[in-house]
Amino acid sequence: MTVPLRFGYKASAEQFGPTELADFAVLAEEMGFDSVFVSDHFQPWMHEGGHAPAAIPLLGAVGARTSTIIMGTSVLTPTFRYHPAVVAQAFATLGVMFPGRVVLGVGTGEALNEVTLGLEWPDPPERFQRLKESIQLIEKLWEAERVTFEGTYYSVDGATVYDRPDQKVPIYVGASGPAATRLAGRIADGYITTSGKDPSLYTDTLLPALREGLEKAGRPEDAIDTLMEVKVSYHPDRATAMEKTRFWAPLALSPEEKRDIHDPIEMQRRAAELPIERAASRFIVSTDPEEHVERIARYVDLGFRHLVFHDPGHDQAEFLRTYGEEILPRLRDRFGDA
Repeated sequence: MTVPLRFGYKASAEQFGPTELADFAVLAEEMGFDSVFVSDHFQPWMHEGGHAPAAIPLLGAVGARTSTIIMGTSVLTPTFRYHPAVVAQAFATLGVMFPGRVVLGVGTGEALNEVTLGLEWPDPPERFQRLKESIQLIEKLWEAERVTFEGTYYSVDGATVYDRPDQKVPIYVGASGPAATRLAGRIADGYITTSGKDPSLYTDTLLPALREGLEKAGRPEDAIDTLMEVKVSYHPDRATAMEKTRFWAPLALSPEEKRDIHDPIEMQRRAAELPIERAASRFIVSTDPEEHVERIARYVDLGFRHLVFHDPGHDQAEFLRTYGEEILPRLRDRFGDA
């Protein structure tokens, strides 16, 4: 089976408030984007100019103002700030209101979002096990009339989600390491990762892990949506295209540099020390539409079928119009439905 390509928009809740984000989502639909994914953070990467609206009510607003786009979280952590049963209830409600249009994207989380709430931040193996168990509980609550569940980390006693959609809300697992990627291949409806890293990470680690997970579960490769958040900065002036990435300099910090930081002020301080070349290193930065298409095509060639574009600039309306008019038609001409 040929899986069609889809092109989405990353609505950056770390950078914009809820009203702006809802407006951007409406414009994305008008400009021909197929999906809108919203990040879910309690705190932003940057203290000055940062935002952190709650993703779940924002998705409700986006759904009410649009009619065709797929919308979801990229990603929500269902293991610390939320009890998995509350996530199950919330996304079941969204699925009833907007059937066939909602995705629950989940991940293991970051210290930035949890530690400031007084929550203990465990090592990666425990975070992974919590994520796996939370997905199991969410799916049980969607499938069964009455659920009693006693896990290692979460439990419910005679729980029912009363308003459930006829069509299951797909669960996508976001991952940048092999263990969670294998989990996505085994049990998830979609896999989310991000661009701009060492190419060998995708070819030698993540995609083999995804295939391994699929094979262990006896699933075909097209059983799962493969979503890549592609970081792009397009502007006719190269200096402007480079400078647009400055707000997102924290993404260029190594995992070791940011692993235990839970204060946006400290994250901002460390990011401010980076030269602009390093701040821009995670992004496709170019003044040439054809270069954007060529570099995006590398991810299609790797097998990613759902490309969600993240622009770092403050003028998101300009990005949506420019990318919708100049880049998406070129991508569709090049790849068609393949």
